[in-house]
Amino acid sequence: MSIIELISRIAIAFTTLLVLTRIMGRKEISQMTFFNFVSGIAIGTIGASLVINSTVSIRNGIIALVGWSLFTIALGYIDIKSKRVRTVIEGQPRILIKNGKIMEDELRKVRLDVNALNALLRQKNVFSVLDVDYAIFETDGKLSVMKKEAQQPLTKADMNIQSTKPVYFPIATEVINDGRVISTNLQKLNLNQEWLEQQLQQSGIESISDVFYAQIQKDGSLYIDTKNDLIH
Repeated sequence: MSIIELISRIAIAFTTLLVLTRIMGRKEISQMTFFNFVSGIAIGTIGASLVINSTVSIRNGIIALVGWSLFTIALGYIDIKSKRVRTVIEGQPRILIKNGKIMEDELRKVRLDVNALNALLRQKNVFSVLDVDYAIFETDGKLSVMKKEAQQPLTKADMNIQSTKPVYFPIATEVINDGRVISTNLQKLNLNQEWLEQQLQQSGIESISDVFYAQIQKDGSLYIDTKNDLIH
């Protein structure tokens, strides 16, 4: 392989990878889930082969890169539209600490031990499990932590300012995702779809399919985000 051909391959591979990465979106580099990890490794390997493997023609290398990227984009689209496919591809968040108690079965499912859990907590500036109310292991390997009330920053209660909102649920919970009702979450809150539909109607929404995302807050109120929002 001549120097000119090597430089040409480097330029072509770099440009192609940059364009394809922009097309695939920021999630490919911002959230390293199982799917993104496999996709990133594969695309990087194909790009490296295009540069240094003279037996791979430039045409075939570009076709391989574009083909894999299209496959990744297609799966990403299906991932957005189907919760079942999303669960298979990326897994689902796991509650590792609930109401201050470590969930041993969930730890085993994500293949973490207590030492690893403590390390993740320290990254969130939490140095004792005793300070944690909820800890959720996200699909990208990050840990989301909700501290107990006594360990949280200064609030109205600390200043003797009474809150006007009661607390009915321990944590905000999604009940609609992309127009689909999360029935299991409703059941956990001892609520049903009829109640949900009544809340939507009170907000002027006739159909669940018009809702992109809905989340029940700790005080029992319902956060609603409709589809086709306009950006001003």
